[in-house]
Parts: sequence; structure tokens; C-alpha cells
Amino acid sequence: MEPITVHTTIARPREEIFAYLSDIANHPEFTDHYLVDWHLTRVDSVGTGAGARFAIRVPPPRQRYANADLTLVELDAPWKVVLQGRGGKFNRVRLLAVYELQPDHGGTRVAFTLATEPKTMADRLLEGFGYRGWFRRKSAKAMRRLRSILEDGEGRGRRATVAAG
Repeated sequence: MEPITVHTTIARPREEIFAYLSDIANHPEFTDHYLVDWHLTRVDSVGTGAGARFAIRVPPPRQRYANADLTLVELDAPWKVVLQGRGGKFNRVRLLAVYELQPDHGGTRVAFTLATEPKTMADRLLEGFGYRGWFRRKSAKAMRRLRSILEDGEGRGRRATVAAG
């Protein structure tokens, strides 16, 4: 899928937003309308190497292979948060998610970019069934929810935890 980018402006300092985004356990609070069942891949949820596994609540026909994982691979304080991961059948679809933070008239402009790299023709065909628009809409809603959470100072849901076992 070609990269999609959505953005919002949040009336909070860039450092505060960066600290919130660099803790992957916070991500379910603003993405739980389409990314569900979050589980951390290690106990420490902050910093490079922290990751999580989750399910994507996607429309048919791709519901069977809707699990994915993301790991924080680059933190450039307070400018950028980069996550890499895999999803889809046998985890063969590469994922790249980037949050870029820029000062904007007393607030912070947060841009979110999502790119996928399907490995097989079947994966590319499935992504062609309107998933680009679907991910854009869901990501835009996540940015609105992120703005609401940070500006109001209240979390919306539960943080991700380490899976039992």
C-alpha cells in the first residue's frame, strides 16, 4: 500500500506528546476503535525495543489474518517516533508507522504516516479492496482521539499489558 499520512494539531508541548507516544502501552487508548487485544512483547513499554502485538478489526475478506505487531525502532526526541512490524498471513506484510512532531503556533502538529509492504500478489490484491481508504479514515479518527486525550488530560481506556502465560 502506498503510504498514507494524516495529521492533527494538538495544543500541548511537543515534549509531552513525544513522551506519550514513546510509551507503546498508551497506543490502545487512541487506536482501540480498530486495533484491539493489545499485548506488550516485553515488560518495559517505553523506549527503543518496546513492542506490542494486536488484532486489527478489519472488514471482510481479510478477517482471518488480522494480527500484527509493532516495535519502537527509532526515537528522535522530541521530533520523531518510528515503529516497524509485521502483519497479515504468516506475518509476511511489513509495516512502518511514523509519528512526526513539529511546532505549530503554540501547539504541536502531529503527522502520522503508515506504509505497508505486501510480499505476495494475494496480499497486494487484498490491500486493493479499499483498505487504503479504510486505514486513512481509522488513522484520522485515531489522531482526533489522540488530540482529545492529550488536550483534556484524560485517558480513554486501558493501557496494554504483558500477556499472561
